[in-house]
Amino acid sequence: MLFEVWAPDAARVTLHLFPDTARAMAPSRVHRGWWQAEAPARDGAHYGFSVDGGPVRPDPRSRRQPDGPGGPSAVVDHDTFRWRHPWRGLPLPGAVLYELHTGTFTAEGTFEAAAARLPHLAALGVTHVELLPVCPFPGTHGWGYDGVAPWAVHEPYGGPEGLKRFVDAAHGHGLGVVLDVVHNHFGPSGNHLAEFGPYLTDRYRTPWGKAVNLDGPGSDEVRAYLIGSALAFLRDYQADGLRLDAVHTLADSRAEHFLAELSDAVDTLGAHTGRPLFLIAESDLNDPRTTAPRTAHGHGVHAQWNDDFHHALHTLLTGESHGYYADFAHAPCTALAKTVTDAFFHDGRYSSFRGRRHGRPVRPGATAVPAHRFLAYAQTHDQVGNRTRGDRLSALVPPGLLACAAALVLLAPGTPLLFMGEEWGARTPWRYFTDHTEPGPAEAVGRGRRRESAAHGRSQDQVPDPQDPAARESSCLDWSEPERAPHARLLEWYRSLTALRHAHPILAHAPLGQAHLDHQGTAGGAPWVLLRNGPLLVAANLSAGRTAEIPLPSAHSALLAAWSPEETGVGGAGVLRLPPESAAVLRRQAREDG
Repeated sequence: MLFEVWAPDAARVTLHLFPDTARAMAPSRVHRGWWQAEAPARDGAHYGFSVDGGPVRPDPRSRRQPDGPGGPSAVVDHDTFRWRHPWRGLPLPGAVLYELHTGTFTAEGTFEAAAARLPHLAALGVTHVELLPVCPFPGTHGWGYDGVAPWAVHEPYGGPEGLKRFVDAAHGHGLGVVLDVVHNHFGPSGNHLAEFGPYLTDRYRTPWGKAVNLDGPGSDEVRAYLIGSALAFLRDYQADGLRLDAVHTLADSRAEHFLAELSDAVDTLGAHTGRPLFLIAESDLNDPRTTAPRTAHGHGVHAQWNDDFHHALHTLLTGESHGYYADFAHAPCTALAKTVTDAFFHDGRYSSFRGRRHGRPVRPGATAVPAHRFLAYAQTHDQVGNRTRGDRLSALVPPGLLACAAALVLLAPGTPLLFMGEEWGARTPWRYFTDHTEPGPAEAVGRGRRRESAAHGRSQDQVPDPQDPAARESSCLDWSEPERAPHARLLEWYRSLTALRHAHPILAHAPLGQAHLDHQGTAGGAPWVLLRNGPLLVAANLSAGRTAEIPLPSAHSALLAAWSPEETGVGGAGVLRLPPESAAVLRRQAREDG
C-alpha cells in the first residue's frame, strides 16, 4: 500500500505502522512537498507519521480515527463495503430538508439508532436528511464543529462503516443525505496540522482562532486538502450534497474564490457520476455572488441559508427584539414580505445591529433567480442551540402559531428546511454541549458562551455549562411525544403540508419575485398574513383571540387544508374566515390560475 503525506518544509518524514514498524519516507519525484512510502497494510491497520523526529501524529488525510482525533489513524478500504440500494440521486429543486444531529436524534446517539427512525422521516415527506458534522471531534458528545480530521468519521457515531450503512439505509427509503462540513477552522484538540505544513495562517483571525490558509504560500495544497475531503464524502460515502458551515469566515483574497473552485469540482464529480450533487452555504454576508453561477462571476454554490427569512418570521411569531432581531422587530410583516419576494431583507439597507448598511440585492432589474437557491426555515440547530437555554419555538409560542410557521416555511418560495423534532413540536430543548477532554478548550468554550449570551442582552449567570453531561442528555429527542397529544396533531399537519408541496412541483422551479405576502397589522384588526405562491394561498391568523376576515385575491378558492377545519371557511364574497392562531391553505381554481 502507498502511504503519502504533504510536509513541504520537512527534512525527513517517518511512517509508523503499529505496533512496531517504522519506515523512512522518500520525497515524491512528481509532487513537490509530498513524501511517500510503500508498506504492507490492510483495512484497519493503524499508522501515523513523524516529521523531523517529532512525535507520531495522525495522518492529516486520515480516513478513520478509531481512538479519537489525537490517536493513530487507521486504513480504510472503501471497496470492501457492499451498497445494497442503487442510487441515482435527488436534485435540490423540490427538496424538503431535515436537519438532525446524530448524537441527540436518539438517546443512543449513533448512526444505527438514527437509521431506525428513517421510516418516520420518509412518512413525514422530507426528501433529504442533513446531518450535522460527522468528522471526529473530542470526546463522545458535541455539536461536531470542532473537528480536526475532515476526511474521517466520528467513531462513537459508528465510524466510516456506520455512516455508509446510514446513507445506504436512507437511500433505501428514498431519502437523500446531506453532510454538514466545516472548512473555516479546525478544532483545538488533536490539531497537529501545523507540524506538517502551512494549513493555518496568522494573516486573518476567525471567532475560533487562526484562519485556514486559503490564499497564502502553500494554499494550493490546503485548498486541495479541503476540496478532496468534500469530494470523498460525495464519492466514497455517496452523499448527495454538502452544507458548508459559515462560509463568510473563509478568508480568501485570490482571484478564484475557494467556493468557486469547490463548486466547480463538485459539478465535475456530479457530471462524472451522473448524480445531481449540490452545495448549500451558510453565509452571513447576504451576498448574491455566493449562489450566482460561475459564468456570471459568482461562486456557483447551489443554495444558501436565508437567516433573514428566519429572523422576520421568528420576530413576527414571538415579538422578540434583542440582538439581530432588532432590525426586524419594527415591522416584521413587512420584513417577511420582503424576504418572500426578494430573499434578503438586508439588501443594502442599514442594519442597526451591525451599525452599517448590509447586503446586496439578489435580483437587480429583471434578472431571473431561482427561488430554490434560498432556504426557508423557522428553526435550525444554530437558532435553537445558540439560545441560552436551547429553547425551541415550541417553548415560546402556542401550537397554533407553530402550525402557522410550518405552513409559511413548507409552502414558501424557497427550499424548506426543518430542524429535528419541530414536526411534532418537541418539548425537549436543544442546548450547546461539548465533551472536551482537555481543560483549556473546555474553559475557553464556557467563557465564549457567556460572552455571546451577554452580547444578546442575557444574563451570563444563566448560561448552562456546556461540559455538563446533562446538557446533551436533555437535548435528546423524546420519541414518545409524536404518539400523543398535542404533538400528534402537529405532526399530521406537517405531513399534510409536505404532501401539498410535492403535489405542486411548480413551487420548486419558480423564480424569485413571483410570490407575494399580503398582511394586516394589529391596527386594522386581527393580524394576519397571506402568502401567494403559484397556485397556492397560505393564510395565517396570528391573533390570540380574534377571528380574521381575510380578502382573497380569487373569489373561487378551494380549501385544501386547515389547522382548525371546523371553524375555517370561505364566504361567497371570497373572504376567508380564519380562527385565532391558525393557518389554512387554499388553491385558486384552474380557470383563474393564469
